[in-house]
Amino acid sequence: MNNSLLDGIQSLPPLSKTVLDINKIYSDPDASIMDLAKVIERDPMIIANLLKAANSPLYGFAREIKNASQAVSLFGMNMTRSIALSNSVRKLLNVDMQPYGITSDIFAEISEKQAGLLVHWYKKIDKKKLDKLFLASFVQETGKILIANNIIQDDETTSFQSEIELSNNIAQVEKMYVDMTSSEVTAHIFKHWKFDDEFVDIIRYADNPKAAPSELQEYSIALNIVKTIVSVNKPFADVSINLGLKKAESFGLDVAILEEAIQEILDSKI
Repeated sequence: MNNSLLDGIQSLPPLSKTVLDINKIYSDPDASIMDLAKVIERDPMIIANLLKAANSPLYGFAREIKNASQAVSLFGMNMTRSIALSNSVRKLLNVDMQPYGITSDIFAEISEKQAGLLVHWYKKIDKKKLDKLFLASFVQETGKILIANNIIQDDETTSFQSEIELSNNIAQVEKMYVDMTSSEVTAHIFKHWKFDDEFVDIIRYADNPKAAPSELQEYSIALNIVKTIVSVNKPFADVSINLGLKKAESFGLDVAILEEAIQEILDSKI
């Protein structure tokens, strides 16, 4: 274990009151979409990010979305919570992604595209499983923020970035430099923030899904495939797509469904 990373996780600030209120409403079976919209309307940054997502071709809504109530109604509780939480987490943490050779804006776009690919893929497979996976797909790369900070502090940005640029296995590079993969770091982050154990473990094993408990393995496999295809260094590159499809085949998944989802994202020209 990397002690400096773990110390950094333990010293993370708490989630914002808005995010805590969103989680509370999400967990309340009697809460309504309008209850969620009222909480979100208190936070201009969350509104802006939610509307940006709603009007992105990634989700393919037919009309322009102009306010939070419309966006929440279209996305539903789970997707709204996921988008709000993921953007709030990036705002809360100090995002400098130079060691990965990308900007903070590109990092945000990659997280959105990973989630978008998972939506297009799993809506054809099982919408209940999609509900469980969507937030995880949106935030599974969060650990890269702390890894990047660690690399910068250790003055290893140049060598790390060179390794990342050429690698088809980013987790392996992370492990070599900080003794943890981003999935492991992300799992520790959300455990620190007291998210439920199942959610944490789905992410924890995303870089090594074969090691996941049998009841969670499918979810970790899905996250692994999505982050392979939409990798931070080669998102939707031919090599990334082919590697992701080979992984899907090796796990006995229906490759044609995944190929269709990839094509839908590529056709949307996001």
